[in-house]
Amino acid sequence: MLRRLDRGESKNREQLTEPVKRNRVDQSSKKSIGRNEVQSWTTAVNQSLHIVWQKIKRQLILVMSFLLAALWYCRRLYAYLAQLLKWWSRYLQRKFKKNLSVLAEVDLLGYCAREWKGETKQAKQMKAAYEELFWRHHIKYIRLVRRDNYCALRAVLFQVFSQGIYFPSWMKERDILKLPEKLLYSQGCNWIQQYSFGPERYTGANVFGKLRKCIETLKTQWTEISGVKDHDERGNMCNILFSDESKEHKLYEAIKFIMLYQVVEAYEQMKNEQKRVPILFSLLFARDTSSDPLSFMMNHLNSIGDTGGLEQVEMFLLGYLLEVKIRVYRLYKFNTEEFQVNYPEEYHRDWQEVSLLTEDDHHYHIPIIRI
Repeated sequence: MLRRLDRGESKNREQLTEPVKRNRVDQSSKKSIGRNEVQSWTTAVNQSLHIVWQKIKRQLILVMSFLLAALWYCRRLYAYLAQLLKWWSRYLQRKFKKNLSVLAEVDLLGYCAREWKGETKQAKQMKAAYEELFWRHHIKYIRLVRRDNYCALRAVLFQVFSQGIYFPSWMKERDILKLPEKLLYSQGCNWIQQYSFGPERYTGANVFGKLRKCIETLKTQWTEISGVKDHDERGNMCNILFSDESKEHKLYEAIKFIMLYQVVEAYEQMKNEQKRVPILFSLLFARDTSSDPLSFMMNHLNSIGDTGGLEQVEMFLLGYLLEVKIRVYRLYKFNTEEFQVNYPEEYHRDWQEVSLLTEDDHHYHIPIIRI
């Protein structure tokens, strides 16, 4: 009986486990089929990617080769342009250094040490004067100005332009281009045909056209430079202008002629007693060599830029017509009341200031103040 029962139970167990086994087989077969499907799909994707890669690989290689070549070319071009710019900058520096009539700043005491090496009385006085400027007046640098008979005009006008000083108020009220014709036709000054343009002596009827070109140059350059707000940009424009000798001389001749115009105007006012004129004109006409506008032109104005420069009376006149206070440090007058003078003495408070430095009242340089 026990054996029969055991056999029966074993049969029942086998009957119960058969469906489970079949389920396991079915699940494993399903998993196997799923794995095969995934593998076949992955294989298909890989094959597709491989085919696409083979198609675009050649194009990518070409594109990369082109980019590398372009990069190499750009680097070579950049190096070439940098070298060219460097060469051009050196060329301009050499050119400006050769032609520039107002040089860059140099150390004041260093300049003094180079110029005054001896132990003479004059050398000691100059050294003491330069040290006075350095320590008491805070003048640390100096801009050297070309030594010729336009020197004073150049030093003053360069500062007027570089500081961006505008036209004087009286110039804004009238057309300065018409001043030559006005002197001739309105005031009968036909003697201005004897006007000389510095080292270029010139007389005759064409003097008016030449004067007009000079005044046009002055008005154009002054308007253009004074309209620039950036100090460095104005400085670059001045460097370019004051390295062009032709334009530069036109500026000075225009200023000379405007000085003559002011003298004629003051002379007529003094003759007619229309109004009080500045004392500088009384000083000017008190000289035997400039008792009237004609003698002033012939004996003083025509020589400026040729055989002589500005005298003190002309310095007064220059400051007056430009409406600037010209402060001059006269080193050979050190330890006297005339060491520092202002031109003109009668200046307005709202006038701007320019400074000059001279060792002999003939050649002038530009002092630079640093506090």
